[in-house]
Amino acid sequence: MQGKRATTEPPSQPKIRKIFNGDLSGSIASSDVKLNLGGDFIKESTATTFLRQRGYGWLLEVEDDDPEDNKPLLEELDIDLKDIYYKIRCVLMPMPSLGFNRQVVRDNPDFWGPLAVVLFFSMISLYGQFRVVSWIITIWIFGSLTIFLLARVLGGEVAYGQVLGVIGYSLLPLIVIAPVLVVVGSFEVVSTLIKLFGVFWAAYSAASLLVGEEFKTKKPLLIYPIFLLYIYFLSLYTGV
Repeated sequence: MQGKRATTEPPSQPKIRKIFNGDLSGSIASSDVKLNLGGDFIKESTATTFLRQRGYGWLLEVEDDDPEDNKPLLEELDIDLKDIYYKIRCVLMPMPSLGFNRQVVRDNPDFWGPLAVVLFFSMISLYGQFRVVSWIITIWIFGSLTIFLLARVLGGEVAYGQVLGVIGYSLLPLIVIAPVLVVVGSFEVVSTLIKLFGVFWAAYSAASLLVGEEFKTKKPLLIYPIFLLYIYFLSLYTGV
């Protein structure tokens, strides 16, 4: 009985052999294993950790650069140099036969171009009297307002910004005749003719843009104050 017990295997051994004789092959997906090699690991400083624990982590956030914030300065200020240059040519050469689309000065008004023209006219009008600059800018703003109100009373469809731009740009003829007056200033007759030519040139350039067909027989009521406005501008330049 003892020998029979020695040769008899325990009942649990065949089950263990079947388990170990089975297929133990397998694979581990690469997505299940993540190794931190230190490339993306950034050690936070004590101050950073302190702020995050206290709920002030938003102070450490850095906003991404907005492409709109990297615009050039001229584009940011809405300054189009080509457009200003084209409008200057339209004012200096007001004849329709030259082929310029002069209505762009009225229909597409801007602020920086007329302001630059008015400031330049103010600079050449100084002659040591700095108060002229403020007077010229004031007359430009309030003179344009007067022309605007008169045009609306007469039935014209024009905005104040359009009048401001046209009146400002039309100072260019007075700037053109300024160096000529310096040369012929000693000849009173010639100087007077050049002044009249400059005023008519400026008034015609402005009136041809502001006085449309909607005024019909009321055109002189608007052309006359425009003419007087440029006479006053010229008087500020000459000191008369």
